[in-house]
Amino acid sequence: MQMNSAVSFLIFFFVLPLVLADLQVGFYDSTCPQAESIVQQVVQIAFSKDPSITAAFLRMHFHDCFVRGCDASILIDPTKNNSSEKVAGPNQTVRGYNVIDKAKKSLEAACPLTVSCADIITLATRDSVALAGGPNYTVPTGRRDGLVSNPDDVNLPGPGISVSGALSSFTDKGMDINEMVTLLGAHTVGFAHCFFFSDRLSPPDPSMDPTLFAKLNKTCAKKASATVFLDQSTAFTFDNQFYNQILLKKGILQIDQELALDNSTASIVSGFASNGLGFQDSFAKAMVKLGSIEVLVGNAGEIRKSCSAFNKKKKGVF
Repeated sequence: MQMNSAVSFLIFFFVLPLVLADLQVGFYDSTCPQAESIVQQVVQIAFSKDPSITAAFLRMHFHDCFVRGCDASILIDPTKNNSSEKVAGPNQTVRGYNVIDKAKKSLEAACPLTVSCADIITLATRDSVALAGGPNYTVPTGRRDGLVSNPDDVNLPGPGISVSGALSSFTDKGMDINEMVTLLGAHTVGFAHCFFFSDRLSPPDPSMDPTLFAKLNKTCAKKASATVFLDQSTAFTFDNQFYNQILLKKGILQIDQELALDNSTASIVSGFASNGLGFQDSFAKAMVKLGSIEVLVGNAGEIRKSCSAFNKKKKGVF
């Protein structure tokens, strides 16, 4: 199967608020006017080679913003003397770092010490979503990079969490139930390792479609690290089919399936399943809000020269 064949390039444009949480649309217009186009070009090349990079960036962005805010702390490499968020359990399957590094290298050549790694993650995620057929939304920039990366800070909602448990994590970050269901719709692209849902296979989870169970059981019996698409219909297209899948009891992760079964979220799922444009609009707005969580602006933090290490003049504190 050719990966690109499943990808739709239909782009939707949404007008969103120009300023959010001290961030600003066009923040680099005067200091690095080509910043967004440089990131876009790097992402386009990466996407052409591997359309699953959309899911990788969405996961990276979420894992970054839900820990210390959107400060690129997830990008810091561990050293012999200091650990970092990268080694935390939930982040060990995060990928896409090499693409961020390529974008940063190009930006440093064009505009040294100007564009933050935090903004690169945000822009790369937006651009990859658009390439996969999702909304091409406007994002404010102006984030600065954090000075702390501690694996002990990584406390993220897992795939087996309940709807109420997941909602607690989202509300702690200022997001509501509609935004939670919307952002989990990012599972319309990408895949999951069997070990993330193995507890649903033994014993068989009655909330899972029997045909899907048989398929997953066969795949995962080979090895726990095997992967399956989270959307069994249009795996590389950013659309609303994820919601239709979970209505048919074809959710892979427990939290995904619970969205369609829980009374607090079932109606939202049904609404998105029947209204693709509504989902795209809601997703664009939720992503802008996600990208504003606890951001560093002004003179806070720093602009890293390399995304994987703190600047030498400002030592990181672990």
